[in-house]
Amino acid sequence: MARTTDGEGTPVPQRLLAAATRLFADQGYDRTSVQEIVEAAGVTKGALYHYFGSKDDLLHEVYARLLRVQQERLDAFANADEPIEKRVRDAAADVVVTTIENLDDAMIFFRSMHQLSPEKNKQVRAERRRYHERFRALIEEGQQAGVFTTANPADLVVDYHFGSIHHLSTWYRPDGPMSPQQVADHLADLLLRALRP
Repeated sequence: MARTTDGEGTPVPQRLLAAATRLFADQGYDRTSVQEIVEAAGVTKGALYHYFGSKDDLLHEVYARLLRVQQERLDAFANADEPIEKRVRDAAADVVVTTIENLDDAMIFFRSMHQLSPEKNKQVRAERRRYHERFRALIEEGQQAGVFTTANPADLVVDYHFGSIHHLSTWYRPDGPMSPQQVADHLADLLLRALRP
């Protein structure tokens, strides 16, 4: 029977995900074999198939784990007992920071999402839509309260913000001039400027 952890106690699923993420980011999903993943994780193919049904399942989980974290955090910001402008700003900055902190995951997703099976692709789109709809609902709440302008449709504002986030992996460098929080603050401020009356 395969060990469920390595010598340091890292569970096999996390080892597989870490290896897959590193390989998918370095050489691309389509150029990474299952054998390379299991060798990098130090497990057998049987262990991989015990936890993940396929390489496609690994690709899906790379993105799903990031989206789960972001959704939980967005829900917490949305439900906070704070003024709407603060909740939107905090949520807008947080999604930038969590994307930068998981830049390989985000890069893999945007580069390889089209390679997911149709069923998994549909599932991921539904998960993303739920996130975007919750974010849009925050903006609409501010518009209805008169805090934000209605001159810019909430959908367009959401697309504007997330469009900039989707491109982070093409230009952000950890050794660059700005920290993740500084980038997040700038992008959140740009979003709020687009929303103010």
